[in-house]
Amino acid sequence: MTEQNHNGRIRATGRRRKPPAKGRRVAVAAAWTAAVLVLAGGSGLGYVYFKLNGNLDGVDINAQLGKDRPEDVDNGSMDILVLGSDSRAGANGDYGRDEGGARSDTAMVVHVYEGHQKASVVSIPRDTLIDRPACTDGKGGKAAAERRAMFNTAYEVGGPACAVKTVEAMSGIRMDHYIEVDFTGFKKLIDRLGGVEITTTQAIRDSKSHLDLAPGTHTLDGERSLGLVRTRKSVGDGSDLGRIQLQQAFMKAFITQVKSVGVFSDPKKLLDLADAATKAITPDSELDSVTELMGFAKGLSGLGADDVHMITLPVAYDPRDPNRVVPLEAQGGQVWAALRADRPIPASATKDAATGRADGLVK
Repeated sequence: MTEQNHNGRIRATGRRRKPPAKGRRVAVAAAWTAAVLVLAGGSGLGYVYFKLNGNLDGVDINAQLGKDRPEDVDNGSMDILVLGSDSRAGANGDYGRDEGGARSDTAMVVHVYEGHQKASVVSIPRDTLIDRPACTDGKGGKAAAERRAMFNTAYEVGGPACAVKTVEAMSGIRMDHYIEVDFTGFKKLIDRLGGVEITTTQAIRDSKSHLDLAPGTHTLDGERSLGLVRTRKSVGDGSDLGRIQLQQAFMKAFITQVKSVGVFSDPKKLLDLADAATKAITPDSELDSVTELMGFAKGLSGLGADDVHMITLPVAYDPRDPNRVVPLEAQGGQVWAALRADRPIPASATKDAATGRADGLVK
């Protein structure tokens, strides 16, 4: 169901999946922080509300996609597509040359189970070959459907709405929300947090991400955190799958660090974090105000790192191109079927899938 607000925007009424009260791009960590911290940071004086509200600029996914989407299933769960973009525009140019349109460098489907005490995260490798559906780009243009297209081209040809449509076509699951995280904002967020503590079990040296870590415990600032989640060639088998394993390990460490920030013990730090987090993300139009983001935050605030189960979409290396991966149809079907039914992902779903061989490198 929908309703029209005072701005004329059509919004969902909130009946779908019993979501919490209504409440640009590298890792889901920044989005998680925005939700948790705005809940506290936005609950103070009026000027705090307006300061944070001014940081948010949403994209209306629902209007662009229309009604040709998976069914709204009212089972108490919530699904969010979190996207990181590899655009090198503006300050992000420090991380490489812009070769055209932005692509989704990182993609995670976050499924929050009924009761919002557990969650599963499914990372989709950017190099996955998929059948991309026809899309509109939000500016009146159209992108034709394409077979054996890389997953990250969906964002390139059609922006956020095409990325959401592609994930919904792959999974059969309607995304309740979309959040995009930005390189530069991610760095600033980590620095405001005071760094993130991780432990490496062996040295990581990567010339492209400018990362040089000896084995042991490290507190990573924003620059080195960004380097870690972008490291690829020097870990595991050198593939994007190994990088995803680093990203997932970092995300767990990040969640732990964020939850250690006291709401009342350090209100200035909390506000600084909320300010950085809201500047780092571009949400969908149902999360583009502090009020809405606060409602969303309530649905995540009870989740700790141990409550989040993370996997990579089951894939195999493409026999026609070893630099690409293809979904394992049966195992992938198990993953999406479990989430559609709001059940845990079975261990059998990841059996025989390619891994990237970087698991356990970061803790």
